[in-house]
Amino acid sequence: MGAGVELPYDDAVPTSGTPSVSRPPERGDDWTALVAGGLPVGDAYAWAVRPDCGAVVVFTGTARDHSAGRPEVTELAYEAYEDHAVARMDRVVDELRRRWPAAGRVAILHRVGDVPIGQEAVVVAVSAPHRAEAFDAARFAIDAVKESVPVWKRERWAGGQDWGSDARVVVGADQVGADQVGADPVGTTRP
Repeated sequence: MGAGVELPYDDAVPTSGTPSVSRPPERGDDWTALVAGGLPVGDAYAWAVRPDCGAVVVFTGTARDHSAGRPEVTELAYEAYEDHAVARMDRVVDELRRRWPAAGRVAILHRVGDVPIGQEAVVVAVSAPHRAEAFDAARFAIDAVKESVPVWKRERWAGGQDWGSDARVVVGADQVGADQVGADPVGTTRP
C-alpha cells in the first residue's frame, strides 16, 4: 500500500446492522455510507442530478444466487468496520475527483447485514457534464470499492455458509486500475 493509505483497526467497531446516514447530505457533493436495510437507489439518483451535469450513471450490484463452486446461494451477509470502511469510501471519492475533476456528485452506499437474493448490496451514482466521464468515473468507483474498501461478504446456501469465495487483498484507491494494460492513470476518456 502507498504511504498514508493504512488506517488503524484498533478503535474500529464491527458493523453488521448499524447503519450510517442513509439520507443524502444537505451540503456537499459527496455521499458515502454503510446502510442497514434497503439501499436508497432512487434517492441516490435524484440527489446526483445537477443542472450543470448532463449525465448521471447509477450502478447497482445485486445479490446473486450462485458463486464460484457454490450453486444455490440463498442469501448474503455483509460486515464492515464502519469508521474504517466509510473512510476508505471517502478516499475512493477523493481519487475519483482527482482523476475526473469535472465529476459533479458522487454517491457510494454499501449495505451491511443480510441481503436477500435480488436485492441491492451496493449503489454508486456519479454525475458529470458528459456521459463518458460519468461512465468512466462510476466504473472506477465500483472497482475501487471492491478493491479498497474492507467490507466482508458471507455467503449462505442450502449446505452451509462461509466467507465469500472472491475475497482479495485490500489496496489503496490510488492503486486501482494501475496494473491494467492501457489504463489511463489520470482517468481521461478512452477513445
